[in-house]
Amino acid sequence: MIILIVEDNAAIRRLIARTVRHLADDIHECTDGADALDAYIQCHPDIVFMDIRMPRMDGIAATRLIRKHFPRAYIVIVTDYDSEELKSAALEAGAQRFALKDNLCQLEGYIANLDAK
Repeated sequence: MIILIVEDNAAIRRLIARTVRHLADDIHECTDGADALDAYIQCHPDIVFMDIRMPRMDGIAATRLIRKHFPRAYIVIVTDYDSEELKSAALEAGAQRFALKDNLCQLEGYIANLDAK
């Protein structure tokens, strides 16, 4: 299982990586949505954990861009913002799931669901 974490906050990147490390063969990270497509091309992840709010390109735009080039990309938005509007925008952009940072344990379930397919 190859995982890509796209998150501008280093502490949150470490928390996500720690949460899913035991399920991953390899974890890659980048710090902004503007770098997400290049990171995706380089590592060909099975799953992407994508923040929404980032400085140069937000996660919704980055999700849309990745899915444009890789329609089968599996992207989970991981955010602090529990907003139906953001959730709808993320799903419309092509994200498969929407997770809150205060419950990172649910990320393990998303990986398990991928393994079951």
